[in-house]
Amino acid sequence: MSHLIILPIVLPALVGPFILMAIRFHSDLQRVFSIASVVLLNLIAVTLLTRTLDGSIEVYRLGDWPAPFGIVLVLDRLSAMMVLLTTVLALPVLLYAIGSGWDTRGRHFHALFQFQLMGILGAFLTGDAFNLFVFFEVLLIASYGLMIHGGGSVRLRAGVQYVVYNLIGSSLFLIALGTLYSVTGTLNMADLAVRVATLPAEDTSLIRVGAVLLLLVFAIKAAVLPLHFWLPASYANAPAPVAALFAIMTKVGAYAIIRMYTLVFGPDVPVAEGLAGDWLLPAALLTLAAGSIGILGTREIGRLVAFGAIASMGTLLIAIALFTPQATAAALYYTIHSTLTAALLFLVADLVMERRGGALSPRPVMPQNGLIAALFFAGAIAMAGMPPLSGFVGKLLVMDAARGDAWVWTIWAVILITSLITIMGLSRAGSLVFWKAHDRSVTPPETEEETDIGQPLTPELAPEPVPGLAFVAAFALLAGLVLLTVLAGPILKFTEATAAQLYAPADYIQSVLQRP
Repeated sequence: MSHLIILPIVLPALVGPFILMAIRFHSDLQRVFSIASVVLLNLIAVTLLTRTLDGSIEVYRLGDWPAPFGIVLVLDRLSAMMVLLTTVLALPVLLYAIGSGWDTRGRHFHALFQFQLMGILGAFLTGDAFNLFVFFEVLLIASYGLMIHGGGSVRLRAGVQYVVYNLIGSSLFLIALGTLYSVTGTLNMADLAVRVATLPAEDTSLIRVGAVLLLLVFAIKAAVLPLHFWLPASYANAPAPVAALFAIMTKVGAYAIIRMYTLVFGPDVPVAEGLAGDWLLPAALLTLAAGSIGILGTREIGRLVAFGAIASMGTLLIAIALFTPQATAAALYYTIHSTLTAALLFLVADLVMERRGGALSPRPVMPQNGLIAALFFAGAIAMAGMPPLSGFVGKLLVMDAARGDAWVWTIWAVILITSLITIMGLSRAGSLVFWKAHDRSVTPPETEEETDIGQPLTPELAPEPVPGLAFVAAFALLAGLVLLTVLAGPILKFTEATAAQLYAPADYIQSVLQRP
């Protein structure tokens, strides 16, 4: 049993308290330890991914207690991919926070950042449904603090809304777990899969209620219509590095749907028939439509990117809702693309808001206008799904996976029409912010809007921002999108192998339940 599997959880769990208790008054040291932790997490994540390439599944039993009695962490292709995606995202986001000075505009940014990573990585690695809830709560508690980092009344109101919605989701999660445990007597995912598959027909009503409640909880986390109302205000008003990291948080909900509804409530399990696909696909189509219309109608660049994140989740959930290996492979590829794209555009939105405010209206030319315009243009191409970047590849994969489905024409129509709407909305925003800025008749507004960005708590001690580092971070995310496009073939082969492993869960179950 290798201890490497638990390191992505233990490392930030140790670094976070160390920053909080030992060096909370030393901003430079906080930055050093935070960056060192994230770099080390990336190295660990790459190592873990390489260990899954042969299809092997590794299990870490805490205290060497066998499942289902003890807590287990499970490393397979899916969990390794999501861990690597999280750590790859975390590094440029952290560099941007340091380069822009966001980490000094409130208290305990770096400690909360580490706790956030601990929760996200734990959610991807756990093999137990109750500990999935525990890690959900860890990442949510950290996200509450990050949401209001820097202060301000607008951010506080958005944070309260975010807290309320997620507390509702947490309550439903506990009810769902209690329901599942009352019927099966276990919450270990592999053991749940065995027991659910052998339930007699007369005992399926309550387990179906628990499964539907779980799906509802994951839909809240994934911002599925009509449960998406918390996301636009929360993400648009959060500090930009926080919103960029939050790009992976909606994917935790999508990951949980994939994991639970291929392992425990898979398409071959009679109890699970009609549980997810019947309503998740229509909800995903509506989510995509609502997000695209929001892009077209919004008047603030932060909300524009937030609605773009909703639209991306709609496309991703369309692929997930088809519940076929081909569609799941497309969904995993699109997961990587949409995470990097949303994070890039949140950082670009912050660069704009810092220089001219967030309103989508003509203003005079801002500093670094051409450089920021290039980043926005590339991010807009990726989000809209235009060639040559990975969004085009991802949407083609999703549409191709839907060819054999009864909803194929509806799916194709919604994806194509919303892509056009997204192009129009992003073109409009780009024209107002970058192109019309060169119109000599444009003058600054008489009253500047409040940006509510927060100021350093101790300006005399706070390190100076490093604007160049902020641009390096943004271009690093853009480079990730380029690599995702260039290496689309090998990455798709990996996602196809991952999907095949998900739809043949016998190896997962055997690896977890066998005695050490």
